[in-house]
Amino acid sequence: MESRAKAMGHGIHPMLIVFPLGLFATSVIFDILYLITDRVGFQISAAYTIGAGIIGGLVAAVFGLIDWLSIPGGTRAKRVGAVHGIGNVVVVLLFAGSWLLRAAADNWDPNALALICSFAGIVLVGMTSWLGGELVERLGISVSDSADVNAPSSLSRRGSARQAPSRGA
Repeated sequence: MESRAKAMGHGIHPMLIVFPLGLFATSVIFDILYLITDRVGFQISAAYTIGAGIIGGLVAAVFGLIDWLSIPGGTRAKRVGAVHGIGNVVVVLLFAGSWLLRAAADNWDPNALALICSFAGIVLVGMTSWLGGELVERLGISVSDSADVNAPSSLSRRGSARQAPSRGA
């Protein structure tokens, strides 16, 4: 099943998810560095990367929803996609909670609850990312119907080199 929201022949959702994933992971790394070094720059960096990750997650979610709505109902892909999407909403909410707790503090200083929200969010994002991989790698969601190891560029007008099986054989 091909992605419904595309740019230059490729699904937009898979292109966008790298931003919130990378930003959330980076914020947790900054939190760990802050806990180890007690340097203020790391807590501020974590807060800014969380904010950017939240924005990126919300944008990616719009295109993920568009793709999910086109998955046929009653399928395993629809169920996995629902858990993937709902889980990612929870991830964004956990990081948003962490960000709000930091914003209320002096100099973006994370309290224990802010850190717990971030650490729980990064664990959950590992699970939802696996589900996203299951959708693409195992169930073929967002993969071109003409996918083939020798397929031409998505920007070309030629179809796949793969031939459809003969119905009479």
